[in-house]
Order: sequence, then C-alpha cells, then structure tokens
Amino acid sequence: QVQLVESGGGSVQPGGSLRLSCAASGSIFSIYAMGWYRQAPGKQRELVAGISSGGSTNYADSVKGRFTISRDNAKNTVYLQMNSLQPEDTAVYYCNAYGKVPGMVPMHYWGKGTLVTVSS
Repeated sequence: QVQLVESGGGSVQPGGSLRLSCAASGSIFSIYAMGWYRQAPGKQRELVAGISSGGSTNYADSVKGRFTISRDNAKNTVYLQMNSLQPEDTAVYYCNAYGKVPGMVPMHYWGKGTLVTVSS
C-alpha cells in the first residue's frame, strides 16, 4: 500500500503564503501523477493542481498565477506553493497520488488532509 502524509497547513492572513508538502511511502513501484485537491465546507472536493511524472502541470483556473505545484521524484514528494492566499482558498487540502504497487493495478491514493485557513 501507499501512505501519503501532508504537512504545511495552517492559518494565514489574506495575501500571505503557505507551502504544503506531501510525502509518499510504502511499497511503491511507480507513481505516475500527483496532485492536490481541496474541499471547502459545504462544497465538493475539487482539483487544485496536478503534476505528471514528467513534470507537466495543470491548475484550476482559480489558482493559476498564485499556486505552483512541484515534485521530487527521488523522494516521492509533491509540493504546493500557495501565494496571494485569499479567504476563498480556505479548505482542507488533500494530497493524491496515482500509482502502482507490486501485484496491484494502478490506483489513486489519498492523504488525510491538511487544513488551510485564510482569515484576517
């Protein structure tokens, strides 16, 4: 199995920055893509940013120009640099990895989430 552990959440004032990290561990054979999702109170979980093993990235329109996703393949770690944070960015942020462990088909794995609160 694959375990994902997020860190870096917290409280920040509007306009501030945070950096989220997510490290994958376990019986990993290959991770094809990693990403960050978020879920605000009363809303559905949505994709924030994704990155392939080759480094291709995609972003939700609401975060383009403010958030940057990156990954360290050697460490199976993905990062999300969040700048110019706004109250509407408040949510629980979840790390996701699409990968394969020995003996199983590729599947999505999820972290437990880290809370980001943007408030004055």
